[in-house]
Amino acid sequence: MTATRPDAPGLTGTDTLGGHTTRQLLRLCEVVGLTAHDAEVYARTLTAMLGAAAARPLDLPPPNPTFLSDDHTPVEFSLSFVPGAAPTLRVLLEPGCAVGDLAQNGRLGLRAVRETAARWGFATDRLDELEDLFLPPSPEGPFALWCALELRPGGVPKVKVYLNPAANGRGHAAATVREALRRLGHHDAFAALPPHDRHLFFALDLGDWAEPRVKVYLAHQDLSAAEAGALSRTGGLPRAAEAERAEQNEEFFRIAAGQDEADGGGSETALAPAPAVRRPVQSCHAFTESASGLPSGFTLYVPVRDYAPHDGEALTRATVLLGRYGQDPAPLSAAVSALTDRGPEEGVGLVAYLALAHQQGQPPRVTTYLSSEAYAVRPPVGLLPAEPATVR
Repeated sequence: MTATRPDAPGLTGTDTLGGHTTRQLLRLCEVVGLTAHDAEVYARTLTAMLGAAAARPLDLPPPNPTFLSDDHTPVEFSLSFVPGAAPTLRVLLEPGCAVGDLAQNGRLGLRAVRETAARWGFATDRLDELEDLFLPPSPEGPFALWCALELRPGGVPKVKVYLNPAANGRGHAAATVREALRRLGHHDAFAALPPHDRHLFFALDLGDWAEPRVKVYLAHQDLSAAEAGALSRTGGLPRAAEAERAEQNEEFFRIAAGQDEADGGGSETALAPAPAVRRPVQSCHAFTESASGLPSGFTLYVPVRDYAPHDGEALTRATVLLGRYGQDPAPLSAAVSALTDRGPEEGVGLVAYLALAHQQGQPPRVTTYLSSEAYAVRPPVGLLPAEPATVR
């Protein structure tokens, strides 16, 4: 499924996971206009949260398998675009990646989040209230805890925590999500979720958020564009606005998945063979108030790496989508150059997901998720047989 990774910018023969990913982070901070001081603060934070794994040489295998990325790098970057502003840089990581035991992984992750909270002075009570649900003594599932940092000017990030609904067994995932929503005061939220195949993540905003969100991520296998358009369940919109949002989601799906060639959503290479098993499309439903029982935010995620033969095609689609929403694609090109020296046509998976987010009172937001590729690069489609994909 993967091939040896070409040298990334700044890579040396004795490089480490922490050295490689922090150099990528420093270059990405420059792309989005963060100061050198802020970039250094965030680089140190990334190294600290990776723990013992940060010092692991890259000529060794990944510290442990993680489905956070295709090559098991426990770090992923993303750029979130809105019109008229520099994109927002985020980094997602698995703080407990140094250990293979899922229970210990979760404990290390929770400790890292609490240490981060102590450093920046925010509370973890909402997370603490859910600890027994998502971090049981003998957890199941593909992961325990992930943490995302939204890197803002000033050196203090916004923090998000991702938890595993299947921690008590996949058959109990729905009950776990329902109980977590109830504990956090969202008693009617579970009923507002659309039809889906499984629960993927339960997420919380921690720290300095104007409206902290509780988010439920769902998987939708073999979804059609029309079905993708109908997934949003947000309230407070006039009927015409709801219809417009559904059209936007459907168009986004078609372009991201390479199904909209006549409308400029890709090139002829979009029709090349795709993996036999694709990751599911994902939806995220964000709750900020409990009175209506309805989400205030919705995001659609397309795993573009399973719908494009190589990253050149994925970047073409991302550029089209950014143009649709009045956003400058130049930072995306700069970000790709900041992550790797390889050509986009030489692999697939550097651009992992494309997402379209809607939040009440805000313009639509396009996000591109970018892989670190610290360990390997997936060959372009057609060079090697496809392997079954994980849920992410």
